[in-house]
Amino acid sequence: MVTCLTASPSGLYILAGIAESIYLWEVSSGNLLAILNRHYQDLTCLCFTDDSSHFLSGAKDCLALVWNLYSVLQVQSTQIPDPRHVWSRHTLPITDLCCGFGGPLARAATASLDQTVKLWEISSGELLLSVLFDVGITAVTLDPAEYHLFCGGMDGSVFQVELCAWPVQRDRNFQTERENGKTFKGHRNQVTCLSVSTDGSLLLSGSHDETVRLWEIQSKQCLRTVTHKGPVTNAFIVLAPANMLHPDSKPNVPLPKFSKHLHGTESSDAQGGEGVTLQLGLHQQGSGESYLERAERLYSQMCSTREKNLMGDQEQLKIQVTDLEEEVQTLRKINKNLFEFSARFLTKSAK
Repeated sequence: MVTCLTASPSGLYILAGIAESIYLWEVSSGNLLAILNRHYQDLTCLCFTDDSSHFLSGAKDCLALVWNLYSVLQVQSTQIPDPRHVWSRHTLPITDLCCGFGGPLARAATASLDQTVKLWEISSGELLLSVLFDVGITAVTLDPAEYHLFCGGMDGSVFQVELCAWPVQRDRNFQTERENGKTFKGHRNQVTCLSVSTDGSLLLSGSHDETVRLWEIQSKQCLRTVTHKGPVTNAFIVLAPANMLHPDSKPNVPLPKFSKHLHGTESSDAQGGEGVTLQLGLHQQGSGESYLERAERLYSQMCSTREKNLMGDQEQLKIQVTDLEEEVQTLRKINKNLFEFSARFLTKSAK
């Protein structure tokens, strides 16, 4: 059973949580690219950063993991990729998580049944804020400006937490009776999902009470209630495509079926699917450091150069600058060759 599902904002990849494993598919080909097994209990939530470079996973084992997508894709099938961060500050299962804007520099929020919501910095992995509530939290989201945090509780309440409140405190308590005008009341059962409109004026909430409610954030008034015939498991606000209501609008290319076996294994090769797969860095296998390792080494050299006394290290600095300039020229040449090869390949395929 799939317990959670998400698509990358770029539309290139799909993530699914099945038991304690994370499955990563390529949408265009249907290939199963990776199966990640670093959680110890069933997955509960998945989400991408806005630039699709990282994704986060939460599970019943109280852990939230941050993954670098490109590192996961470049690891060989025989190896187990490591997450970039492991957040283990929660004491009960994680129920929801969300990411703000900024790609790898964004902030992420995690909600848990331990009655806390925690705000993290993805780049450093540091804990920025922990808010304690009176009930377990089952849903969380940020507004587009990231001024407020909206948290849905087990009792059906939705709490609004100000992130720019003064004085700044790392650990805060949200007591409902004291926080006047910061609670949305209307649901009669636990809140399962939250979503804020792009202008930050409306909040959408779904609940196990079989209703979806649309709220005006400023007045905390419910503008509309949509009734369903069962518990609401997910709901979100999305910008509709311009041609969605056009009667002749339909997908141009049907998507292939998603494979059940890892790409490159005998079972997937036997299907005889058509397509072109490009894997970076294969020519460097077994020939010393990879491109990523070399880039990291050069970056560390640049950082160490900044910290040194430039007056006493002029000669060494000139050598490093020369090496970096040569590396830039080499990368430009590789990029140009790759572009020309892709252009020839695509025009040849079109003919």
